Amino acid sequence: MLALALSAAVLPAFADEPAPADPLSFNIGAVSEYRYRGISQTRLQPALQGGIDYAAANGFYIGTWASTIKWIKDIPGGGSADAEIDIYGGYKSEVAKGLTLDVGGLQYWYPGNKLSSAGLANANTFELYGALSFGPVTAKYSHSLTNLFGNPDSKNSGYLDVSASFDLGGGLSLAPHVGHQTIKHTAGGSYTDYSLTLTKDWSGLALSGAVVGTDADKSFYASPANGKFLGKTTLVVGLKKTF
Repeated sequence: MLALALSAAVLPAFADEPAPADPLSFNIGAVSEYRYRGISQTRLQPALQGGIDYAAANGFYIGTWASTIKWIKDIPGGGSADAEIDIYGGYKSEVAKGLTLDVGGLQYWYPGNKLSSAGLANANTFELYGALSFGPVTAKYSHSLTNLFGNPDSKNSGYLDVSASFDLGGGLSLAPHVGHQTIKHTAGGSYTDYSLTLTKDWSGLALSGAVVGTDADKSFYASPANGKFLGKTTLVVGLKKTF
């Protein structure tokens, strides 16, 4: 977090205090498949990903994150978008002992998407979100103020999820998750997703394995490119470096 710089005349008594954390962080990585809310964004194939975050001491933060994708280009006439770029900002603070509130907004941007010309809505999506964390458990709700990911007439769709992170020691952590996506006025679009992720961290280098699945409609979430179900249960392996 951002901290005030110490005076040059620091007293010796403070010499052993830890240095303030850098408010700016970066991450880069790769996954065997990019799943978002349980649905493959890469036609069940690998993706490259990375992001930048800035977190101030007063609780405000901004950031951006990007990943390679395939789903828009796979839709006939959908355009040339081969990347998802997320831009977000918000405020996070402890509002009671052990209870943390996180609120903000997130813009999903797909440069080159032309889904509106293919009989769908523009893929670009904006959501507001709010989350409460207590101990290892977090409950979060995201609400779209635009059409959701190209689905026509889907404004005011919502995603509710509950997740947790348990420290197993030795750099190992276990994260269960369950969420439900509701898509307004879209028959067959709503579904529940779930995952269980085991991560091993070596001082900022993290190797993860996640079992991910959904109960999504197999015809609605079939890839236009090859007909494969994009929400099937699978193992997703990832490697990420944070610095």
